[in-house]
Amino acid sequence: MQAPRDETGSEAAPGFVSDYLLYLLAAASEAASAQFHQTVRAAGLRVPEWRVLACLLDEDGAMVTQLATVALAEQSRLTRIILQMEKRDLVVRRGDAADKRRVRVHLTPEGRRLATRLVAEAKVHEAELIRTLSGGDGARLKPALRSLLAALEPGTSETARRGTGQKTGSQVKENMD
Repeated sequence: MQAPRDETGSEAAPGFVSDYLLYLLAAASEAASAQFHQTVRAAGLRVPEWRVLACLLDEDGAMVTQLATVALAEQSRLTRIILQMEKRDLVVRRGDAADKRRVRVHLTPEGRRLATRLVAEAKVHEAELIRTLSGGDGARLKPALRSLLAALEPGTSETARRGTGQKTGSQVKENMD
């Protein structure tokens, strides 16, 4: 979104929405994700399925609750998605050895092949996105976003973050200047 111009043709101060952090985060995510999601759909997957496969490639045998967090989906919806993925031989569900009430999800060989290919393509896409940023912004973006996510973690206070070595919002800003 370009800064609006006033009657004289010079740039006016940005409006609320075009300068609002939450809008900027959502719009950047939507634009960047849309490009890669075309690749995901061409592979025959929906976005939550891709997220599940990527998560399982990192940690095979994850529980549905953990997968729901990473897939950004409600657990009940994700359970249905996982059942569909199981029918397509991408994943298999197994009871937890220590607690039979828990269900863990594992990649099948076909799911692992597909996830491995898509993760490689995602890394290329990510590198291209980061290269589009100038002035070292790409190198600072991921650490800043990780710090923001940590700061927003439920039950994490400013005092607790200082005590554990996690960066506070003001420390992140200092690192970005």
